[in-house]
Amino acid sequence: MLGNAFQDILKSLVRSPSVVGAEHSFFRVLQRELEERGANVTWYEGVLVAQGNDPFSMMFSAHIDRHGLVCTGPNEFQYAAFVSGGRSDLLGNSVSEELIKMIVDRFGDVDVFAYEPWSGAYRGSGKISGTYVCPYRNNLIFELTGMSHLVAGTPVAFRDQLRNDGDSLTGQLDNVLTAAMLVYLFELGFQGTAFFTAQEEAGRSWRYLLEWFRRFGGSTNQLVVVDTSPFPDTNAARAQTLVLRHQDANAKFSESMTSQLAATCDLLGVSYQYKDEYIINQNQQLSMQGLAPKSLGSTEMGRIIAASGGLVDGTTLQIPTTGYHTMNESASLFACEAFLAVLCRLGGVNMPSRL
Repeated sequence: MLGNAFQDILKSLVRSPSVVGAEHSFFRVLQRELEERGANVTWYEGVLVAQGNDPFSMMFSAHIDRHGLVCTGPNEFQYAAFVSGGRSDLLGNSVSEELIKMIVDRFGDVDVFAYEPWSGAYRGSGKISGTYVCPYRNNLIFELTGMSHLVAGTPVAFRDQLRNDGDSLTGQLDNVLTAAMLVYLFELGFQGTAFFTAQEEAGRSWRYLLEWFRRFGGSTNQLVVVDTSPFPDTNAARAQTLVLRHQDANAKFSESMTSQLAATCDLLGVSYQYKDEYIINQNQQLSMQGLAPKSLGSTEMGRIIAASGGLVDGTTLQIPTTGYHTMNESASLFACEAFLAVLCRLGGVNMPSRL
């Protein structure tokens, strides 16, 4: 069972808002949690870097932004990832009707609260009361109760609370779950480096990482990006304990590092599946039915490999989840414990007998 030490970190981070594009106040909370555990913390635009005494011994990265809304005018609120990512008709990259419907179904009746983006100060609470598509801009607009006092630029987070039923952790877990794991790793004595990045959900986080590696990295840099990995239902999520990848839609990953992860899982008796192989198998079945194939998906790792010209290489380690991008994302406690065990082995620290 995951014990109080880790869960206390996770509960603290879950309660701290971190809407895409307004992550500053969350970085302040994260900085405190890391410094209390002995990490040397440096804050750059879009990335917070925590290091021990041997920073290049092992490097992990986790994005810390979560989906939410942003006020874009008087009593007008939009999906923050679209605003941060510049998705609009004006730029010719507007969001599809299918995606709009999916988002409405996910967050159609959720309690929300507003906060100051720098300090995290509370600015009031409300509820999503409706949605519509603006006919002039083709943008998805959210209607909120109790939020008419907010000014443009104010972030609005979905109200969340971590739930543990003895079998699973549930909440808005992407990607606060693995970020909390990295914080806990420093409590266990980790001496490497952990990056915590902003705006991954808008496809921008890799740029902040690449800037850091160009300025401070070596001639070659190896990185393990940690995250959650969505599956359609519990049976599919629990068909394996952890998720690895050979590649995503952007790039092929480091074969040697992926093999190292697989060997570590084998050593610890942890089952795993390669997500790219899972999707390829699905696409073969879809093709037989005359249906369109699914994308291999985009990850922070793939984006930075593709853009770095060989400067950064690496692979991913993910926890399988259900309830993708909802307030009910769920991960099994068994998978979380296995994930931490692999992190400890890679990071050169001892796995506690009681978490």
